[in-house]
Order: sequence, then structure tokens, then C-alpha cells
Amino acid sequence: MWNVALYFLIICAGTGGELCVSRAMKVVGEVKDFHPAALAGVISRAMRVSWMWVGLALMTTAFFSLLAVLSRENVSVVVPVTALSYGAGALGGKFFLGEQVTSRRWAGVLLVCMGVALVMIGRNP
Repeated sequence: MWNVALYFLIICAGTGGELCVSRAMKVVGEVKDFHPAALAGVISRAMRVSWMWVGLALMTTAFFSLLAVLSRENVSVVVPVTALSYGAGALGGKFFLGEQVTSRRWAGVLLVCMGVALVMIGRNP
């Protein structure tokens, strides 16, 4: 049961972090110049956006949850289960960021989720 909670935390915190960072970067704007001084300016602007800090905190939580679950489970189970974040990302993109998610993308998400189900069915208890 503990692993299920960790999986949930990895998926939700990781995807939530990515969504928050995406929102922050939309505020900062497109990175067009990759010279050190320009990148420093982008990083400086990004660090002043609160969504960036929320995103980093969530992604840190997901990372340490991933470490915890990897100490208990085989990576051949953990990595496919964390692929459920693709579904969470599509939902978050649609409802949190207001993105258009095509039926083809939803079909892809469904295929990923079916793959995760196959991995879990074939898992040794």
C-alpha cells in the first residue's frame, strides 16, 4: 500500500511540477538566445515567477518519492507505472493550461495506460 501512495505522489507531484514550470515559462517567454548572458537573464526572470518555485518544490517531492519507491521495487515496474504521468499531463495541459488535446493524443494516453496495466498484471507479487 505504501508503494501505491508513492506512485501517486510521483505522478501527481511530478506532473504538477511540470505544469507549474510550464506556466512560469509562458510568463517568462520563449528562450531565443542560448548565450550565457541571455540564459542568465531568462533564469533570473524565471526565478521571480512564483509558479516556478511551486513547480520546483513539486518536482523535488516527486524525485525523492521516486528514490523511495526505487528502494523497494524493481525499476522494470517503477518506470512503466510512472508513465501514467502522460495521462496526468494531458489532463493538466487541458484543464490547467487550457491546451487543446486532440483525440489522437488521448488515444496515445489510453495506449500508455493499457501498457501500464499489462505491466502490473504481469508483475510478480
